Amino acid sequence: MSGKQNIIRGTIILTLTGFLSRFMGFFYRIFLSRTFGAEGVGLYQLIFPVYALCFSLTAAGIETAISRTVACKMSLGKRTEARQILRTGLLITFTLSCICTVLLQHYGKFIAVTLLADERCIPLLTILSYIMPFSAIHSCICGYSYGLKQTKIPALSQLIEQTVRILAVYMMYLLLMKQGRTISISIAVCGLVIGEIASALYTCLALSKETKNFGRLSLTYRAFRKSSCELLALSVPLTANRILINFLQSVEAISIPGRLQLYRFSASEALSIYGVLNGMALPCILFPSAVTSSVAIMLMPTVAEIQAAKNKNRMWNIIRKSAGACFLLGMSCCLFFLLFGGFIGMTLFGSKTAGQFIVTLAWICPFLYTNSALISIINGLGKTGSTFLINTLGLMIRIGGVFFAIPRFGIQGYLWGLLVSQLAVSLFALKTIFRILKQ
Repeated sequence: MSGKQNIIRGTIILTLTGFLSRFMGFFYRIFLSRTFGAEGVGLYQLIFPVYALCFSLTAAGIETAISRTVACKMSLGKRTEARQILRTGLLITFTLSCICTVLLQHYGKFIAVTLLADERCIPLLTILSYIMPFSAIHSCICGYSYGLKQTKIPALSQLIEQTVRILAVYMMYLLLMKQGRTISISIAVCGLVIGEIASALYTCLALSKETKNFGRLSLTYRAFRKSSCELLALSVPLTANRILINFLQSVEAISIPGRLQLYRFSASEALSIYGVLNGMALPCILFPSAVTSSVAIMLMPTVAEIQAAKNKNRMWNIIRKSAGACFLLGMSCCLFFLLFGGFIGMTLFGSKTAGQFIVTLAWICPFLYTNSALISIINGLGKTGSTFLINTLGLMIRIGGVFFAIPRFGIQGYLWGLLVSQLAVSLFALKTIFRILKQ
């Protein structure tokens, strides 16, 4: 099967799965918003930067490194070495994630009070800490599958995680209601952990079933040292990239409620607006990105293989078609949200504010959707340092909007900052790709 066919096939599978998962997630978010209110959703969203930072530290970079390295090994017919790469990645990420779990439990109070500025996050962070080892296992196996250009395991694991999470939360909700006990947003965090456990178990079982003799594959110290050097050479820059980016995203997320208070809102109102933005409006805008995210996932190993073959004509063709398709999708979604954003906000969430946010955010769609493909292409070309600089630039613009625009213009200033940042990322990503391919 050709690279183009692999991309199309993988994109279709991941897109269908992504849409189904996000469709389920929409109703789940409606349930959360109506059960716990905007403030409860705001608390729920407040802990996600911490999770993202921990995941970046323990697994994100290694997942991408596994995908790229496995793709190269398999193209050279080195199947055993590809499997050893996975075993090494699993060992490294599982160890790091267990350490992260312990540290998050130990310093959860400090993080909640000092960094998140809300002590109600303490029990949420404690529960969240248990997700780390299972996320590590899940991500490594998915990275291995992407390197093989196989999407069955990642697709089904995504559906399993979402389904189990929603069912677990709803069952806990019904049980607590029946017992007459207080219902807090902590059950949603418990659902995250339970869903990830189910997903990790499935990926392990599926891998052992589809990859014969994987469990009996020996990993000598020499093989581990070789594999770990290959992985770390790629993953360390990627990890540093993700950590800094997620740190800046955390600064951004944590600062928004406080800057809104400088405008004219109370602490409760500021947290509610933050909850509407991140828990209602942004998920709507990001819903169609299931397509572009799927394209990005399949692009990275494909671009790496094309680069190794030194086929620039094929490279230009892949870039033109993938980026062009993402941009057209973004333009279509922009028009749709401009016309129906208000209706969506009121119908799905019962919030006029959510509808207003959706209409404003519609303008970022063409650039946001295209950027995922462009960044993946740059990573596939091996220029992870460039993606780091581009993403950092975009985030600095967004943070500038938080600190300087929000106190003067309210949340509208932040939304304008998002638009400017996505436009800047698009322009610099395109410039970087042209520069690399002309060398």
